[in-house]
Amino acid sequence: MIVKAKKHLGQHFLKDEIIAKKIADSLIATNTYNEVLEIGPGMGVLTKYLLDNENFTTSVIEIDRESVAYLKNNFKDLEHRIFEKNFLKTDLQEIYPKKQFAIIGNFPYNISTQIVFKTIENKAFIPEFSGMFQKEVAERIAEKSGSKKYGILSVLAQAFYDVEYLFTVPPTVFNPPPKVDSGVIRLTRKKDFTLPVDEKLFFSVVKTSFNQRRKMLRKSLKSFHLSDELKQSDFFTKRPEQLSVKEFIRLTQLIANL
Repeated sequence: MIVKAKKHLGQHFLKDEIIAKKIADSLIATNTYNEVLEIGPGMGVLTKYLLDNENFTTSVIEIDRESVAYLKNNFKDLEHRIFEKNFLKTDLQEIYPKKQFAIIGNFPYNISTQIVFKTIENKAFIPEFSGMFQKEVAERIAEKSGSKKYGILSVLAQAFYDVEYLFTVPPTVFNPPPKVDSGVIRLTRKKDFTLPVDEKLFFSVVKTSFNQRRKMLRKSLKSFHLSDELKQSDFFTKRPEQLSVKEFIRLTQLIANL
């Protein structure tokens, strides 16, 4: 039985065993967790290498019924750890109640950024995250300030995680091949991942800033009713891509003090 890739699910099945093992090995597997959740395992090319790792127990979450049937037939030891669910709509605490767990996967391009945002929402329980994205998205998550690629995803991910771009993957190792290169990144949660500011306000400041990224912050953030004095601060004469994560935190503190 071979599972046919479905375009509406954004499926591109990895067929290169060397790269699959390299992705599986990208998890550092520290003593902060002993559970791993793979998103979108397909036919299990990555799964089998995860199952070989005795440092953690692997479960998978898959929305495609055909893939679920394939996994149940070919990975008998995994049968009770296959969750036929939509990851984005799943309460992860139902799978891992108050447990620490890592996330890994060859992510469908069409939902990859949403997977990162959901990881950030559940950061208290996810100390490590490793996965394959469209290269442009992977670079954007890992990008530092001062670049046009630097944006909302960069700031929010790097506020809570150390992000590493690991390696690039060509289209030829997939079936069917995508039209672009892919990139693998690893997110390792910071030892202190709490912010010294209100988190909702921080998110709002970052998103509002980049929604008008060509404008100076004193204009893009006018909805926060900035005082004339505050508008003259160095922060507000810059564009959002010029601010580091630490500067966005400081900016949020200034706005919170209004």
